[in-house]
Amino acid sequence: MSERISSLAGKPAPQSLLVNTPRLVTSYFALAPDPAITAQRVLFGTSGHRGSAFASSFNEAHVLAITQAVCAYRRHAGIDGPLFLGIDTHALSEPAFATAIEVLAANGVETMLDAAGGYTPTPVISHAILRYNRARTHGLADGIVLSPSHNPPDQGGFKYNPPNGGPADIDVTDFIGRTANQILAAKLDGVVRIPYERARKRATCHAHDYITPYVDDLMNVVDMDAIRSADVRIGIDPLGGAAVQYWQPVIERYKIAATVVNDAVDPTFRFMAVDWDGKIRMDCSSRFAMTPLIALQDKFDIGFANDTDADRHGIVCPSGGLMNPNAYLATAVSYLCTNRPQWRSDSAIGKTVVSSGMIDRVAAKLGRKLVEVPVGFKWFSKGLIDGSLAFGGEESAGASFLRRDGSVWTTDKDGLIMGLLAAEMTARTGRDPNRLYASATQDLGESFYNRIDAPATREQRTLLADLDPVRVDAKDLAGEPIEAKLTRAPGNNAAIGGLKVVTRNGWFAARPSGTEAVYKIYAESFRSEEHLRQIQHDAQALVARVFSKTET
Repeated sequence: MSERISSLAGKPAPQSLLVNTPRLVTSYFALAPDPAITAQRVLFGTSGHRGSAFASSFNEAHVLAITQAVCAYRRHAGIDGPLFLGIDTHALSEPAFATAIEVLAANGVETMLDAAGGYTPTPVISHAILRYNRARTHGLADGIVLSPSHNPPDQGGFKYNPPNGGPADIDVTDFIGRTANQILAAKLDGVVRIPYERARKRATCHAHDYITPYVDDLMNVVDMDAIRSADVRIGIDPLGGAAVQYWQPVIERYKIAATVVNDAVDPTFRFMAVDWDGKIRMDCSSRFAMTPLIALQDKFDIGFANDTDADRHGIVCPSGGLMNPNAYLATAVSYLCTNRPQWRSDSAIGKTVVSSGMIDRVAAKLGRKLVEVPVGFKWFSKGLIDGSLAFGGEESAGASFLRRDGSVWTTDKDGLIMGLLAAEMTARTGRDPNRLYASATQDLGESFYNRIDAPATREQRTLLADLDPVRVDAKDLAGEPIEAKLTRAPGNNAAIGGLKVVTRNGWFAARPSGTEAVYKIYAESFRSEEHLRQIQHDAQALVARVFSKTET
């Protein structure tokens, strides 16, 4: 099964695709969700609650209920420090910001708001939380980011980061989601709010400079001197997202030869190239969405982009265009572990179960322990804080790593430092990351990796999420004996919410979608493209047998 590529993919977004922003914002206030309909309830996935106002899945009622639930969680957990609040550039983020402030102020929560009324990347919120909480044992801070990440312009999102600075763990999201849905079912009974104008005047609302502390601290995680000294020519595309107000201060502070190729902010994202499926999506790992920056690859020594809340990265190299996200993660691991002498030698490399096995091979070559965890960056937070993990990465182009001295930087994905790291690599080696990948992996084989979707009913997806591996009777996969059938991650024994099947030269993982009637098949071969296709074919057949056995 392959993607059906839209005829619009990679082309400028036509007027017909642009969201009607006034109508979208009106829907945010005018439409009310029906809690009896599953799709209109609060659902916290790996990156918080997301939805569209048009579909009654992200409306004022949702934000009122979730924000009140966060206030309830803070009281439950004894969190009484400031809350760092950030938003991205999606149209629904602004009204959601006003709604959240009305509830936070009414609940007496000390709330830190961008002093310039601007946008704040997810990693900057994580950085601010950790910076405030350093050496504190009480009065700890937490944070909220209003963003649906790279998703289309009609979407809104709500993410909560507890005092560890990373994405909230399952017990936290379960508490917040359950409480929020109870509030929705009670027709918002229990929500405490005051009008926005009064809320902004409350003594609990504080203007906070997010930009300066983050920008000034960058030299402690990336070698900015090397980038400046080598005069690396850098092209940066914020894709109209929250990082747009950060790059010029970085350029001026460190005097680097960087150019922001597009500084436009427009909630329709009309400047984007259309993604593979005919939708506007700020996905910096998509060769279609990244068409404008790829077209400039010969003008710069390195180019990079971030998604809308800047927790993801896309790396464009003169030698090969847009890098495969897995390839860049493997390259980053190889480079960092040989160019960070202050890092602990026993600190491990973290990756999710659906990330490339090339990362395993690079880590083994370096003598580093590999920790494989379920999908979700929250699994890396503890290890990054205590230094037992030097690096954590996800196949979806999200990663973070330790400061140069081996201490924690962020516990959420940071697309800004991953972009700057590509510039550091280029500066210090004279080769772009694509060429570095080739040299770092020349003795480790060649990876053939892809993700596809296959149809699945809600019942089938539920079965897959809770699958017992004994139900899988297959002995081989694509002509090789199966070595492992995993429903728990090897690194922490946590449930992966699906199945991973491993052979000597390949693997696949099947996980249900939380929003669509499909399941996702991640697969990799270290033999050939043909072998990869056979793995994908056998994977679908294997999962289909599991479904049919259960249904009969």
